[in-house]
Amino acid sequence: MKVIICGAGQVGWQIARHLASERNDVTVVDNNADLVRRATDSLDVQGVAGFASYPDVLERAGARDADMIIAATYSDEVNMVTCQVAHSVFSIPRKIARLRSQSYLRAIYSDLYRRDHVPIDVVISPEREVAAAALQRLSAPAAFDTERFLEGGAQLLGLVIDENCPIVNTPLRQLTDLFSTLRAVVVGVRRDGTLFAPEPEDQLFEGDSAYIMSHADDVGRTLEIFGKPNHKQERVVLIGGGNVGLMVARELESRAERVRAKVIEKNRKCAEHAAEALEKTIVLHGDGLDAALLAEANIDRADAVLCVTDDDKTNMLAAVRAKAEGCPMAIALINDPTLVPLMDPLGVDAYINPRATTVSSILRHIRHGRVRAVYSIGDAEAEVIEAEVLSTSPIAGQRVRDIQFPEGVLVGAVRKGEKVVKISGDLRIEEGDIIVIFALSEDVAEVERLLQVSIDFF
Repeated sequence: MKVIICGAGQVGWQIARHLASERNDVTVVDNNADLVRRATDSLDVQGVAGFASYPDVLERAGARDADMIIAATYSDEVNMVTCQVAHSVFSIPRKIARLRSQSYLRAIYSDLYRRDHVPIDVVISPEREVAAAALQRLSAPAAFDTERFLEGGAQLLGLVIDENCPIVNTPLRQLTDLFSTLRAVVVGVRRDGTLFAPEPEDQLFEGDSAYIMSHADDVGRTLEIFGKPNHKQERVVLIGGGNVGLMVARELESRAERVRAKVIEKNRKCAEHAAEALEKTIVLHGDGLDAALLAEANIDRADAVLCVTDDDKTNMLAAVRAKAEGCPMAIALINDPTLVPLMDPLGVDAYINPRATTVSSILRHIRHGRVRAVYSIGDAEAEVIEAEVLSTSPIAGQRVRDIQFPEGVLVGAVRKGEKVVKISGDLRIEEGDIIVIFALSEDVAEVERLLQVSIDFF
């Protein structure tokens, strides 16, 4: 597949890294020559320095025979014009654009992206993706990472194994004997900084970070088995009342189960806007680092604090201050991945990486076969892929134990019809099943081959 990626920032670079590693023909375009050089020096990609919306720049990037263009520059308008030029001048079949401004994303303006207006096939909103990720974190406070699959029928949980874990030092194969009805699979383990797919004989040790795929109905039991509490979040303090904080607060207001939320916003105009937009949420104007203001927000009685300002360091410090004032759970929005190793020493319970959520969302629309969802783990170290099994797939008709998966690949969940079934070696994968697979990054291409439609399907 020939792909042009416009924008060589963090998101564009990660997408290029994924696609280049899978032997796609990738060209990166950016008006910053240094960013283009960084991409071409570190990845197997071509680079063009120039403005992505200029037709001559796109032509130099190979737009005449490109299969897809991904517009992920920092400007919404450049991304929109780039897709228009890609369609009108070069007839590129698939166009994906990242748009930040919420004004472009309102439902009443959805006709804007029809082929005869501004032809964009897929619109990605980073702020909506981040808000959704924040709500996911709040739904499983004991997990440092979480994502739903199979339309909510299965949930990925990232759990740190500590001394309270009842199954520490127990071979994973024994979990089936100990908990015969548990519908959960350990699909990944990070130990001493290295992520791997565990074998049945492997054990979990204190300090490991385990990724577990659990049936939605068994999440509570899974958390209990792995020594984690599962408290409902009834009181939440949001530090940051911008677009992300506002989206989260609105969602919390709309839920049937009442969640009492308070928003702290430093910018007065932004705070006034949030107060007007929210009906049941108290909005406080002031600095989220101010201990007195946190006390006014009853931080010591809150179940969780969610720090989502546009400044990483503010989010980290606000999370630390909230914990010091008595809040048991702190989640921080962190754009800079180099700050992530500081989370654990500082006592921050979980973080949200906007880059990872945006990359996962874009990858969902790139994969071959009937891919329904993709979730990127860590620094693009692994992916969890949800896809439909077609009759021409090499895995159709085979039992799980007979499928020739690479060592870094494990089946985490399978849905047959409307039922999410328990994973076992005897389980037969059939046409129409929806399968969720954990794969290390170097094995993603092979997973795609196993899921991909063969040419005779058409």
